[in-house]
Amino acid sequence: YALQAAVAALHAEEETDWRQIATLYGRLSELAPSPVVDLNRAVAVAMADGPERGLELVEPLAAQLGSYHLFHSARADLLRRLGRLDEAAESYRLALDLADEDVERSFLRRRLAQVGGAPEQPG
Repeated sequence: YALQAAVAALHAEEETDWRQIATLYGRLSELAPSPVVDLNRAVAVAMADGPERGLELVEPLAAQLGSYHLFHSARADLLRRLGRLDEAAESYRLALDLADEDVERSFLRRRLAQVGGAPEQPG
């Protein structure tokens, strides 16, 4: 819990220290291995070192997290940031299909529209 609290504290800072967050998630993964922790680490690494490095860490998690909407959402964001818009759209669609919350679905529809995958309207 101390590691999770430290991550939360870093997110509350005016400037997020993504390298430190990635390090903390790495330690958390050692103590309590989880593909979700690994996904969070990959996102932090992407913020610190760029989307290509983050995507390298995200891709191997597909087998374990293929039914988790946040995996597809994170992957889509990294692909979008790399300019791989068709692949990003596909991942946003998968995330949208798996998401249950209206707020998340609305966000995903907006992102999908931004990459040319669909209109913003619900559907």
